[in-house]
Order: sequence, then structure tokens, then C-alpha cells
Amino acid sequence: MTSLPRLLALPLLTLLVACAAQPKTDHPMSELDFIQGDVRVTEHRQGDDLLSAGLGQAGLAGLLTPFANPLDPTAAEVRRRAIQSSWKGIADLGPLGGFGSIYGGVPPVPGREYQSFARIHGAHAPHRVLVQVPDQFDRKHRCLVVTASSGSRGIYGAIALAGAWGLPRGCAVAYTDKGTGAGYFDFADDTGVALDGRRAQRGSLPLEFEPAPASRASGIAIKHLHSGDNPEADWGRHVLQAARFGLAMLDRAFPDQAPFTAQNTRIIATGLSNGGGAVLQAAGLDDDHLLSGVIALEPNVHVRGQGRALYDYATEASIWLPCALMDARFAQSPMARGAGGMPMPAWPIRCASLRAQGLVSGDSLTAQAAQSYEHLRAQGWSENAMAVAATSTAFDLWRAITAGYASAYLRRAADNMPCGFRYATLGPGGLPGISDPATRATWWSDGSGIPPGNGIGLYGGMDASADPTLSGVRCLRALWDGSDATAQALRAGVDATAARLPRKDLPLWVLHGEDDGLLPVVFTSMPYVDWLRASGRRPIYWRVPYAQHFDAFLPLPGFGDRHVPMLPYGYAALDRLWSHLFEAGAWQDDWPTPAARPRGAGSLDRAALGLP
Repeated sequence: MTSLPRLLALPLLTLLVACAAQPKTDHPMSELDFIQGDVRVTEHRQGDDLLSAGLGQAGLAGLLTPFANPLDPTAAEVRRRAIQSSWKGIADLGPLGGFGSIYGGVPPVPGREYQSFARIHGAHAPHRVLVQVPDQFDRKHRCLVVTASSGSRGIYGAIALAGAWGLPRGCAVAYTDKGTGAGYFDFADDTGVALDGRRAQRGSLPLEFEPAPASRASGIAIKHLHSGDNPEADWGRHVLQAARFGLAMLDRAFPDQAPFTAQNTRIIATGLSNGGGAVLQAAGLDDDHLLSGVIALEPNVHVRGQGRALYDYATEASIWLPCALMDARFAQSPMARGAGGMPMPAWPIRCASLRAQGLVSGDSLTAQAAQSYEHLRAQGWSENAMAVAATSTAFDLWRAITAGYASAYLRRAADNMPCGFRYATLGPGGLPGISDPATRATWWSDGSGIPPGNGIGLYGGMDASADPTLSGVRCLRALWDGSDATAQALRAGVDATAARLPRKDLPLWVLHGEDDGLLPVVFTSMPYVDWLRASGRRPIYWRVPYAQHFDAFLPLPGFGDRHVPMLPYGYAALDRLWSHLFEAGAWQDDWPTPAARPRGAGSLDRAALGLP
């Protein structure tokens, strides 16, 4: 519910923004025809800041900060918790991980934030754009870092990469949520999320996502999945809009130094996972030469006719990996076994289901697991990727991802998802229910952008068999393998996400963990880099040994001792790009990949990273 003081504050805020010093210049970046409504300007100093909202590294690593009034948190409280959740979802802040001592850090960075909604031409829903301008902006080395959220996270979803590197250096940082985020719309009370991150009724304020009216029984609508836009196809455009927004907000922040343009301000694009895919999409669309360089970590990147699309191998994984991970070679892999080393209860059942449906022929669990393993190996999966993918399988990520992405690719509404899936609030006994206001108030700050989680469940796509999820995931797989109109439409939606070639002179660096089990290198970055090289481009490519996809998983038992984090390699690449752009440092495509090694049972040391 929107409070009266909040409504009264909005006209004042609009007036303050309108009265901000505007440079009189004909530079085209000032024409923000893609911005919807107001630009919200906030200041962050004296116990608050841009990088950690005043929490510092210890506060970020601690328990989620509570709201003083759980039913009506302030905008500042929601922002602080969103920043904290974004850090926790991306970085390893654990005591053994080395963040803040071996690499990275969270110094206080006072400054201003400029935030608004932006819209791609023809899109149904906006994407958020936010620019952080540090007080100590380096006016001699004018730098703007532009980034997109990882996964389906909200606007701060790349702060641990782009913010942590750029803000302490004196760069401004422009973010986009790329049409994703946790601006969930609840049909039960007809509320969504306003620009300040708090819940508001339909029609009372502009909302991050406002689907067409539907019945209260329609559950929860998710912007990434139910906007009708297939936002992944526009991720590159989102990034380029964020860059233009960043230049214009620098004009506002420093009118005496305006105009800020791509000719006098270096724009560095960086992102990881889906954010990495977004900046690579932007590189291929950058006809105006906005970008000075691109650093992509663990990118979800798709090239037509090469590699494999995420939907393809994720639907395959959701069917086959539960059984394949029963193979004895994975007995010591983290999350491949449950308590006491016993198999995960559902996985032997999956082997039996595959046998019953004629997908494997072995008469024993051992034979069925071996055949499932060999099937995945034949499809290109490495043994290391499968071992690390035990976490995604145990957390049921494959089904969550593909059920949601199918809806996005097919541009379906919340009450018309393919294969009978839907989202609803978790009620008593795990059944669909009605959300309470306190839980609803945490969605924007805590949500990952795709449920289940935070009191929202994924329902449907199940039957009453001993293996209830198999029918749904096989239905999702049929949308990739099938020939009917729906399957053709889904594949067309995936095809629309394909990257284009960047210009030849664009410095571009792709980094990927050799052990990535969510976005395996052989399906994603490797075919992309091969395609670039065959097309006359000269990207730098690091396949980092012993690195996997989720730095935030490294504190889990058995994970950190086997792997190294990816963030320090991203920071190192950004350092070298900075040196190239501002200090005439060399840019060569044969820099050797660091000889990383597992950190072991102790804390991370710099030698394990293999960095110079």
C-alpha cells in the first residue's frame, strides 16, 4: 500500500530533478527519448554509500538487514537489502574466500544515483536503468562502466563485478536489469513495484512491470517471463541504452564538464553469466561505436548454427543428469550425494523412469546411470561439467530455468505458461496460497528474478507418478525437439537471441571457468570465440582452470577446496583494459591463461589464482 507521505514526496522529487542543471548542448546523447517518466536522484553519504549502502564487507556478508517496519519498509531500507542480496548472490564473501584480502574490496564510495525506467521501441515492459556517480569521479580519466545484471537479477545484479571494480577507481557505473528483475506483480492484490523499489497498486504509480489485468487466481507474474517481449533478444539494446543514459546523467552531475560523449569518455562494458551474454550482444549492435572495450565473464552467449543454446542443453540436463549423477564416478562430487553419502532420493527413481520409457536399457541402477552418463558425453558434456552440475540438479535449477525461459521465448502470460506451469505464493503445506504483506515487501530486494524462492513456488508440469517432474521436463524438451507450431515459435524465440559480430577494432576479452556446470564452455564461449576468430576478430580468451559458475557457492562444503573464484580474473582483465585505454598499455590476444589451482582445505592465497 502506498503511504501518503510517499505520494507527497514524488512531486517534490520530480521538481528537484527537473530543476537540476542541464547543459545546453546539441550532443545527441542528451535526447533520452527512451526514458519513461521521471529520473529519481538520491544521494548516498554519511553512513550510506554506492557500493555497499553503508554495510561494508562485514555487513554484506552478514544476515540480511531487517526492515524496521516489515509491512512498509522505506526506500532506503529496500535499496540497502537489494544491494546486500546482490552481493551475496554473486561473490564469495566467506572467511576462506580471500575477498578483500587476496582480491577485491568494499571501500566506502559516496555519491549519487540516477534511476529511471527505459523502454526498447515496441516493447511492452520497461527495463530499469541506474547510474552511480561517485563524488570522486575521475575527471581526468573520464570513464563509464556499463553493465547488465547476471541471471535474471534486479538492477544491482552486477554490483560485485562492475561496481566493485569501477566505483573505487573513479568511474561512473551504468546498470540495466535488461528486462529482468524481481519486480513481481501479484494479481491477488494487484500490486507491483515502483521506481523506488517499494510495492504500489496498479494505477497509483508507474510500475516496473504491469501486466494486463487478470483474475486474482492468475498468481504471480514475472517481468522476464511474462512481459510478452522475449527480453533476452534485446539484452544488447538494453546495455546500449544504459550507456546513453549514463552519459546523459554525467551531463547532469557535472554540467561544467558537459557534454559527455563516447568521443571524450571511455565506455567499458562488462558483465557475467547472462550479463556477459548481454554485453556481447551489445558489442555486435554497437554501430555508433559507443563501447571502448568489452569484458565478458561466463557468458550465456548463443551463435546461430554453432555450440548449443541454453534451452537445448538445460532441458536435456533436467531429464538425464539426475540419473547420470548416480554413476560411481560422481560419488565424491559435492551435492551428488545426500546426507551420509546416500543417493538423492529422486535420482534412482529417475533412472527407473528412463528405463520404463525406453530411454535406457540397463536392468540395474549401475547400468542405467552409466548409459545416462554416456548419453550426455555423446552430446558434448564433459565429466567435470557434469560433476559441478550436481549443484544445479540438486537445487532443481534446470527445471526452474527452462519452465521460465520457455514462457519468455513464447511470449506467454502468467496464466498461459507452456506445459501447464505457473507461479503462485507458497501457502500451507506447500500448496498455492495468498502472500502476506511482509513477504511481499521483500520480493524486490531478495528475489533472484525467477522463482521458486522468497515465498513463491513453481507449480504445474507434474503428474501423480513416482517421478512427478519428469512429464513436465519432457514436455519442455519437446518444445525444442518438436515440429509443431509451438515448437517452431520457441526455436524462433531462441534464434532471436543470437549474438552478432562486433567491429574488428573493439578490444574484447572473454573469460570462462573450465569447470562451469551451468553454462559449459563447450556450448557457449568456445564456439563464440571460434566464430570470432574465423571472422577475423582477435578476442582474448581465458578458460580458467578449476573455476565454475557460481562464486557464491564456494563457501558450500566441498566446493571452495576444489575451485577458484572467477571475479579476480574479471578484475584483472578490467585492469588491463584500463591500462590499454588510458595508459597506452599493450593489448595482445596471446596473454596466457593463469595457471590456477584449487585452494584446498585452507583459505585462498594469491598463488592459487595464478595471476601475475
